[in-house]
Amino acid sequence: MRILALADKADERLWGMLDKRLLEGVDLILSAGDLPAEYLSFLTCFTKAPVLYIHGNHDVRYAKDPPEGCVCIEDTVYTYGGIRILGLGGSYRYKPGPCMYTEREMCLRLMRLKLRRQLRKAGGFDILLTHAPARGIGDQDHISHRGFEVFLKLMDKYHPKYLIHGHIHREYTAVGFQRERQYGSTTVVNASSRVYIDI
Repeated sequence: MRILALADKADERLWGMLDKRLLEGVDLILSAGDLPAEYLSFLTCFTKAPVLYIHGNHDVRYAKDPPEGCVCIEDTVYTYGGIRILGLGGSYRYKPGPCMYTEREMCLRLMRLKLRRQLRKAGGFDILLTHAPARGIGDQDHISHRGFEVFLKLMDKYHPKYLIHGHIHREYTAVGFQRERQYGSTTVVNASSRVYIDI
């Protein structure tokens, strides 16, 4: 299965120039947050691949105008083509407002009975789709770009194939943007703008 993962910045070749070659062979599109709803809806018009998304810290507008034709997988284990995807959007809380969580609040999301039942029924997950990164793996020291420690615990327990996140833009790195990192058996991928993953 070929996955197109997106985050943070609409890709000009997809949205502005509509280079349809970039969608060839794509079976599934995953948005790791902070993308215009119109962009995600636009993509659904040019591919048969489902578009699944979670919220970034700037996606408060999704409450009023969600991406049309797309599926929100927040706090859900969603299975597509045999691939189990756990969606946990939002960033570390750095000011009041929605789509941001303290470490404790993120942990409480995982303790909700509905999600625990889904995880048990699915037998885990293959992809962890988040907006924020895991703590110490591609995050930054400033509180607004800090990762979550609970994501490390999730990877330790379930050993997913991938953690796909956004939030840390390519432009934020002064020296050499690093797209992929390894944490145990999990490949951690920063989806900033656009990346393909074959699974």
